[in-house]
Amino acid sequence: MSATPNGAAAQPFASHSIRLSLNGQDRQLDVLPWTTLLDLLREQLDLVGSKKGCDHGQCGACTVLRDGKRINACLTLAVMCDGAELTTIEGLANGDQLHPMQQAFIKHDAFQCGYCTPGQICSAVGLANEGRAHDSAQIQELMSGNLCRCGAYSNIRDAIVEVVGGEQ
Repeated sequence: MSATPNGAAAQPFASHSIRLSLNGQDRQLDVLPWTTLLDLLREQLDLVGSKKGCDHGQCGACTVLRDGKRINACLTLAVMCDGAELTTIEGLANGDQLHPMQQAFIKHDAFQCGYCTPGQICSAVGLANEGRAHDSAQIQELMSGNLCRCGAYSNIRDAIVEVVGGEQ
């Protein structure tokens, strides 16, 4: 017996075609309407730098840059990124040359286990792009959406201060 009225065949869910620039490369992708950007990156494109921490937008481990601004990839539907320029942790370096924020995180030992580090770095780059952080207290406030279970906050802040300038 058929589960659809009058024996009609069930219709599959329609995917949506999106175009975006991902880490400097133009991509055209077909995505289902409920696919999050994080799931697209990790599961379909094998870009696993962005982490799935809480999956509720509360930890910042999934932070990526959309048009230079930081977003939580776990709360963003992939279809919302049609026409956007996306940068993940994998796209920050220029070949073998690390982004200045990546270099500063290494210099200041701004990580321990490393799980939150990609999101912290992407958020810090977005924060630098915003141009609103002028001292340590502002950086601390503006980075409050990115959690570090290891407690490397002072080193993270020092790394960001080095790159964006400002006072310790």
